Amino acid sequence: MGQILRERAADICLLLDTPLLALLIHGEALMMHVTRVTYMASAAIRPKPSKLRAFDAQVFLDSAGVARRIAEFPKKGTIFAQGDPAKAVMYIQQGRVKLSVVNGSGKEAVVAVLGPGDFFGEGCLAAQPIRIGAATAATPTTVLVIDKNEMIRVLHAEHEFSDRFISYMLTRNIRIEADLVDQLFNSTEKRLARALLLLARYGKDDQPQRVLPKVSQETLADTIGTTRSRVNLFMNKFKKMGFIKYNGGLQINSSLLSVVLHE
Repeated sequence: MGQILRERAADICLLLDTPLLALLIHGEALMMHVTRVTYMASAAIRPKPSKLRAFDAQVFLDSAGVARRIAEFPKKGTIFAQGDPAKAVMYIQQGRVKLSVVNGSGKEAVVAVLGPGDFFGEGCLAAQPIRIGAATAATPTTVLVIDKNEMIRVLHAEHEFSDRFISYMLTRNIRIEADLVDQLFNSTEKRLARALLLLARYGKDDQPQRVLPKVSQETLADTIGTTRSRVNLFMNKFKKMGFIKYNGGLQINSSLLSVVLHE
């Protein structure tokens, strides 16, 4: 199993020119055995891709077409519910969005917590007729709502937008695979540390968001598949060790990486 994970990690490094630190955060179990030499060698034998320009939502709104709009949601506001018709793709401009699924007995599982620059609701592009989960505003949130047919047209017509969307979906797929490995192999403490680092956007191209808006321990517990009491135990431990602190919000220190990287 270890050999398969090492081979998969090397394949990912060759496919995407992603900093090693980002891969460690988003897929620590996959990346643990990938060396810096491997990454540097792979980078040396191929040209660097040109960096994509930031997607300007306002420019997109001002361009031709009317099948898109800005929508604002208050904290805990429902963006779409599980079972709603899937008719649009959303792009987060401000705030945070919680994606969750509820089973037949009413138990909720948090699939992801997304932030500015993330897309969601893209299942409609793959002939998904209804939403298989719910999207809720975790903080006051502004999203760009793009009609399904308009999104398909834009992906064909506007290459920069298409490149950005494809890049995002590849990264999102790696994240989902890493989440699965995280659940299968890592301890609750390590899963919580990784979840906090992801919320703080460590490993992203932009600067990490060191101070997060208030995140409930129930949400964190649902995200990593454990109980609130276990989250509370490790949050107190992280606080005592100086990895996090509460100062007008939840402050995440880079030293928390030591928990993720520790074997």
